[in-house]
Amino acid sequence: MTNVLRHLTSDARLLFASRFIRLFAYGALSVVLVFYLVGLGLSESQTGLLLTLTLAGDTLVSLVLTTQADRIGRKRMLLIGAVLMIAAGLAFAITGNFVLLVIAGTIGVISPSGNEVGPFLPIEQAALSQVVPDRDRTDVFAWYTLGGALATAIGALAAGTLTQALQRTTTPLASYRVIVVMYACAGIALAIIFAALTRAAEVPRRTEQAAKPATFKGLAGLDRSQSVVLKLSALFALDSFGGGFVIQSLAAYWFYLRFGVEPRTLGALFFGANLLAGLSALVASRIAGRIGLLNTMVVTHLPSNVLLILVPLMPTLPLAAAVLLARFSISQMDVPTRQSYTMAVVAPDERSAAAGITGVARTLGASLSPMIAGYLFAHASLIDVPFYLAGGLKIGYDLLLFKAFKSTRADRVQGGS
Repeated sequence: MTNVLRHLTSDARLLFASRFIRLFAYGALSVVLVFYLVGLGLSESQTGLLLTLTLAGDTLVSLVLTTQADRIGRKRMLLIGAVLMIAAGLAFAITGNFVLLVIAGTIGVISPSGNEVGPFLPIEQAALSQVVPDRDRTDVFAWYTLGGALATAIGALAAGTLTQALQRTTTPLASYRVIVVMYACAGIALAIIFAALTRAAEVPRRTEQAAKPATFKGLAGLDRSQSVVLKLSALFALDSFGGGFVIQSLAAYWFYLRFGVEPRTLGALFFGANLLAGLSALVASRIAGRIGLLNTMVVTHLPSNVLLILVPLMPTLPLAAAVLLARFSISQMDVPTRQSYTMAVVAPDERSAAAGITGVARTLGASLSPMIAGYLFAHASLIDVPFYLAGGLKIGYDLLLFKAFKSTRADRVQGGS
C-alpha cells in the first residue's frame, strides 16, 4: 500500500494535507470545547443544545455546498467551507453570549465531535476518487483515514498538554480559548491549501456538459444513484444518531465527571484512542480485499459497539480507559470501506453529491443526540446512559445495513489490495 502513496498526484497530496490540518484542529477542539462552554457560564443542558444546533448548522452548510460542488466547482466550495470555519472559530473565541454562539455555530463550521463536519470530507472524497485509479481507491481511503485519525490524536494530545501548561500562568478559560483561536487559524491554512488545487480535482468537462436538469434530482446533484444514496443515508443517519451520544467532547467530559480526569490526561487518552483508530483503517483495507467492503463494515463495527456499551460498566479509570482503547482499535475499520463502497455504487459525476448527502445524513443524525446527552449529563444518575443508547443504536444499524445490502455485489469491486 505504500506504493500507492508514492504515486499520489499533487492534488491528492494537498487533500491529504488538508485532512491532517483539519482533523488536528477538530481533535484539539473536541477535548476542551465542553470545558470552554461551561467555563463561559453555559449549563450542561445549554451546552448540549448548542452542540446539537452547531451540528445541525453544519448539516445545512454541507448539504448546500456538496450538492452543488460538482456543478459549480469543488475547489470553490472547499474555499467557502474554509471561510466559514475561520468565522466560526473567531466568533467562539470572541463572545460568550449564548445566542451569538448559537448563530455562529449554526452558520459556521465547528466540530464538537473530533470527527468530520461541514462540506470538506464529501467533496474531498469525490476529488480523491477523481485523481486516483479505481483499483487503489480503498487503499487511498485507508491511508486518508489513518492520516485523519493520527491528526485527531495529535490534536487531542496537544490541546491537553498546551492547556495544562498555560494554566500555570493563566485561567483555565483563557487556556481553552487559545485552542479555539488555533481552530480558526487552521481554517486559514485550509484556505491556502484549497487555493492550490488544480483543474484535475474537478468533474471532467465532458461530464459537466451533461448538466443535471433544474429538478429536485438535479438540485440534489443526483439522478441514477438517488435510490441507493437515500437508502444509505437513512442507515448512516441511524449510526450517527447513536454515535452522537458519545462524541469525543462529551466522552471526555464523562471521564471528568466519572473519574475526575483533567484535560491533560484526557488529551493523552484520546491521543491513544485516535491513533489506534487510524491504524485499524489500514487493516480494514486488507480485510476488505478478502471478504468485501460490506462484510468488513459490519463484522468490524459490531464488536466495537459492544465494547462501547461496556465502557461505563468498568469500575475504575484504568479499566474504562482500556475498554475505550480496545473499542477504538476496531471502531474505524468501517470508515474507509464505507467511503469506498459509497463511491463504488454511484455514478462518477454524482460522487460529490452522494458523499455530501450521506455525510449530511450522518451529521444530521449526530446533531440530534448531544441535546439529549446534555440533559442526561446534567443528572448524575444518568451519565452512563448515553453509552448504552449509543451502542444499542449502532448495533441496530449494523444489522439493518447488512440486511439491506447483502445482495449488492458492488462491494467486491473495490475491496482493497
